[in-house]
Amino acid sequence: ELEQTRGQYDLEYYLKFVDELQELGIHVLAIKDMAGLLKPEAATMLVGAIREAHPDLPIHVHTHDTAGTGVASMLAAAHAGADAVDAAMDAMSGTTSQPSLGALVASTSKTSLDTGLALKEVSAVNEYWEECRGLYAPFESGQKSGSADVYIHEMPGGQYTNLLFQSTQLGLTGQWSQVKKAYAIANRLLGDIIKVTPSSKVTGDLAQFIVANNLTEEEVVEKAETLSFPKSVIEYFQGYLGIPSHGFPEPLRSRVLKGKTIEGTDGLTCFEGRPGADLAPMDLAASRQMLEEKWGKAANKKNIIRDVDIMSHAMYPNVFEEYMQHKEEFGQLSYIDTKTFLTGMKVGEELTVTLEPGKQLVIKLTSVSEPDKDGLVSLQFELNGSPRQAHVKDKQASSDTVER
Repeated sequence: ELEQTRGQYDLEYYLKFVDELQELGIHVLAIKDMAGLLKPEAATMLVGAIREAHPDLPIHVHTHDTAGTGVASMLAAAHAGADAVDAAMDAMSGTTSQPSLGALVASTSKTSLDTGLALKEVSAVNEYWEECRGLYAPFESGQKSGSADVYIHEMPGGQYTNLLFQSTQLGLTGQWSQVKKAYAIANRLLGDIIKVTPSSKVTGDLAQFIVANNLTEEEVVEKAETLSFPKSVIEYFQGYLGIPSHGFPEPLRSRVLKGKTIEGTDGLTCFEGRPGADLAPMDLAASRQMLEEKWGKAANKKNIIRDVDIMSHAMYPNVFEEYMQHKEEFGQLSYIDTKTFLTGMKVGEELTVTLEPGKQLVIKLTSVSEPDKDGLVSLQFELNGSPRQAHVKDKQASSDTVER
């Protein structure tokens, strides 16, 4: 926010950081305002100061429109010397997304900042995205307006809706306002860290932990040695994400890590530098062999293990396993259109699935039975005109079935 009372993140901090990046030979400077905290006046001050110090450095600004000030802030950044700003199609813009592209195009039309885009053409493209967004209605967060309290809790736009959903899943329904307040508390406890994936997850996990256990900020510090903190919080203090520019907060860090060591090390309590420096090199050949034996042809399965699969498993092993299990159970569902995948077929509806050029399946759902005593639903359908039947477990049906 570039406020005088902000402490460690003042204008001098950012200018010094840009100088260091420039010395490293960057081609473009990206200013990532992941929570949408960059107010118009602050954008003018920050971008203007950087432009004055580095007149030839391309500047690209990214923000979120959580508070509703995104368009004003991006216009201010542009007037101060930014070369590019991020925006979203109108149908996908606003709230925790990016500011409206149409609004920026219209606001700069016939000025020195004219984008060269025609508003009518932008609107024509936007019509497609209006229809597209409707397909993903089941995933809407329910957020209906901007919220200026982001200047208090500082939650990144990309995390806001995810954390709202997660809080519901964790049984914190009706306590969203408390979670947002706890997020600000968690941020202070962690040392006012830069919050972007994965550090924002640490902050969110700690916030939910505080609300779920009805803790105050003081109690977290006082009881830190006995509390069962989320794994992400412990790993943050162990240095898994690196060392914050202003160090870790004490005495909280020492209390959280008391009696804990890093798995796979010789009694190491925390990393002193870059955590990757102490990790053994990854054996890509061994990873490929393991995946082949579990999911590939070596396991008599049709999957071809690609380089991208190896990297996906390396970065997100649990997510990759879930994906492969889903694919194993249901097959390759990428052939099905988005609407059918998300909401299913209705009785009497006909669906054409193109497997490859010249090879199509015509599927028509003819009837759906009520769940039987075991919770199974009988589906009657036609596959290229031939009658077929399938039985599917209705997960919402109540059943007294005892699985053996």
